[in-house]
Amino acid sequence: MLFPVRTTVGQESLVVDILSQKIGKDELPIYSIAVIPGLKGYIIIEAQDELNVRNALASTPHIKGQGIVKGAVKIEELSGLLESKPLMKSIKENDKIEIISGAFKGEKAKVLRVNDTKEEVVVELMEAAVRIPVTLKAENIRVLKD
Repeated sequence: MLFPVRTTVGQESLVVDILSQKIGKDELPIYSIAVIPGLKGYIIIEAQDELNVRNALASTPHIKGQGIVKGAVKIEELSGLLESKPLMKSIKENDKIEIISGAFKGEKAKVLRVNDTKEEVVVELMEAAVRIPVTLKAENIRVLKD
């Protein structure tokens, strides 16, 4: 069964590391722990039952509230989050993006061109005094929702 667990936003990977060590040491019957990109503040734990998850979460830092959100969930409820989408198909001209790494990290920009074969985008920084096109690898940007 799958159990969603609330964590401090940005600390999901740390919680997974702590739980992995605890599970190995205490030999708890937990099958897997997942951090799902795009699901901030939550991790998913696969275990035999809720009691085992609660035992693993006991005294673990960065767990919010009671931890488990609403008991077990079905895999179908998470399918939208687990589905892999081709990166280049989700980026279109005139999209507003945020640069997530490199020299312009944190800057907002507008997509001018998309090069599918090289997996690159040409963007124009929105808050720059002079509009200069910048070419970036697609993995270094995040499309912003309007």
